[in-house]
Amino acid sequence: MQSSPSTLAAPPAAAHPLLVRYRAVRAQSVALCQPLLPEDTVVQPTIDVSPPKWHLAHTTWFWETLLLREYLPDYELFHPEYAFLFNSYYNSLGSRVNRADRGTLSRPPLADVYRYRAYVDAHMVRLLSPGAGNSLPPPAALELVELGLQHEQQHQELLATDIKYILSTSPLAPAYLVNEDLGMRKGELPDNNSPFLIPDSSFLKVPGGVHRIGFQQPEGFCFDNELPAHAVLLADFELQNRLVTNAEYLQFIEAGGYQDFRFWMGEGWDLAQREGWAAPLYWVRPDEKTRAWQRFTHHGLQPLNLAAPVTHVSFYEADAYAAWAGARLPTEPEWEAAARHFGAAGLLAEGDNYLESSRFDPQPLPPSADPNRCHQLLGECWQWTYSAYHAYPGYRRAAGALGEYNGKFMVNQLVLRGASCATPQSHARVSYRNFFHADKRWQFTGIRLAKSFNI
Repeated sequence: MQSSPSTLAAPPAAAHPLLVRYRAVRAQSVALCQPLLPEDTVVQPTIDVSPPKWHLAHTTWFWETLLLREYLPDYELFHPEYAFLFNSYYNSLGSRVNRADRGTLSRPPLADVYRYRAYVDAHMVRLLSPGAGNSLPPPAALELVELGLQHEQQHQELLATDIKYILSTSPLAPAYLVNEDLGMRKGELPDNNSPFLIPDSSFLKVPGGVHRIGFQQPEGFCFDNELPAHAVLLADFELQNRLVTNAEYLQFIEAGGYQDFRFWMGEGWDLAQREGWAAPLYWVRPDEKTRAWQRFTHHGLQPLNLAAPVTHVSFYEADAYAAWAGARLPTEPEWEAAARHFGAAGLLAEGDNYLESSRFDPQPLPPSADPNRCHQLLGECWQWTYSAYHAYPGYRRAAGALGEYNGKFMVNQLVLRGASCATPQSHARVSYRNFFHADKRWQFTGIRLAKSFNI
């Protein structure tokens, strides 16, 4: 893609912390789109995926609509029609282009979207730069700035996963990134059946009793669906010490798991048969001679890493695998109780496979990993739970547009926990609640098993 002009100059030494973070977050969104061609940014191959150009514009619309129009008295809209083009789902903020039609927006051109970002960025700098007769906006506005930062980080994860899906639909299987560290020349693939080392899988006991879940820090950001913190009563259970690997999931495939209805939910079985599912999303067998599995990745088509966590599976596939393996998926309260029990908050700084690493692929656990510790709780891939996404006891939906952020989606979806390799690291936390419909596979969704504890 042609280089876009920098929208933000270096911050002054005494810049407000929120302005420093604003600059960094906005720059990250642009950087994610830099490897793309302009043509890549308008494609929408499925309703779940939004064009990268739309993400760049929508996140900018968010700042313009919720911050600048409200708190910068002399602000003038960049373009009067952009509110219709780039609103996502906020009914209280007006009508919009249908979600399925975002890929029809060949106009405005990408260059105009970058100009839109630069215009809004310049005005956000004014808003967050006290001086010359200006004062900082009120606390309510600063809270909205924090929400806007978190909102844009959500879209950065969506950008990473949407870009992968978009490029995967091209017959050319183009690479988003060229990683020279892969140690392979084009067309040279290692033996998929060569020896590999996978750490032992064990199940660690989590004591039952009353556990407190939800956002519990005295300060810091959380979404409203993480509140209020509350007590849950759990029986003793066991949680797998690591994520399920590609090698283990391959055993399920080779054992006929996709052809055996006994392991599947009825809806999932019907969907898998109708769609012809035979493996996770992005698994392919282009080499009929060797029959070696490969995967489409951000680095193009690559050999299947058997030791890496399996990902891009639906809830139906995760649940079927668990049933085949003689286990089950953890519930949402079990996952969070276990994460707190095993110290996941402390592990957040230890992991480095988040969006900032630019790997965009779950990494194998080192063979030397301690089987008596719980690994890969945060980062790598989102983990399906056997819990419906609904409000916590005492939840109250906010008034106005902010009430549409999470509350109206609390039906017919499942909760996922743990963050992924496409999640910004500062965006991950133990109490974070992600949610998708049971059939979704385009995100980095994986599997961790649980068992009821037998005394």
